[in-house]
Amino acid sequence: MRVVPTPIEGVLLVEPKVFKDGRGFFLETWHAQRYADVGIPGPFVQDNRSRSVRGTLRGLHAQRKRPQGKLVSVVAGEIWDVAVDLRPGSPTYGRWFGATLTADPPLQLWIPAGLAHGFCVLSDTADVEYKVTTPYDPSDEVRIAWHDPDLAIAWPVDDPAVSPKDAAALPLAAQGFPPVPPRA
Repeated sequence: MRVVPTPIEGVLLVEPKVFKDGRGFFLETWHAQRYADVGIPGPFVQDNRSRSVRGTLRGLHAQRKRPQGKLVSVVAGEIWDVAVDLRPGSPTYGRWFGATLTADPPLQLWIPAGLAHGFCVLSDTADVEYKVTTPYDPSDEVRIAWHDPDLAIAWPVDDPAVSPKDAAALPLAAQGFPPVPPRA
């Protein structure tokens, strides 16, 4: 597998090794030791899957007291996946990283604990799977406005379809997080 560091410490873009032949393909989507060796430690305690239609935006979501690390993969379709650094004291606090993830080639994004996550669907439909390091806890969940001007995420959709909960999400500053430093 090939692992590409991103501008946010700990966020990794993973390109699993794919073995193709006339019958199709095979790849490992998780191997505890190999992934630990490149900085993706696990253990994972829950697997999640969603299907969404073009223009859907899910996020930005995080947990405060029990943050989740997430290993995100696309099983079918294409998404634009985003991680936002919410770790207090991090040199990239308030910064985001986005990457296009597809089923072919299969790419994964590792988002360590302490970051918010969201994605929007670029294909007609997309099936997204992700492993998490901490169980989902609705009482601990933080939803951040996808269009928070302090984050200034360059989403590739103008008028996304969002859930009622995501539509009601507040900007980061309105939720007791430290101010986002100005971009240099």
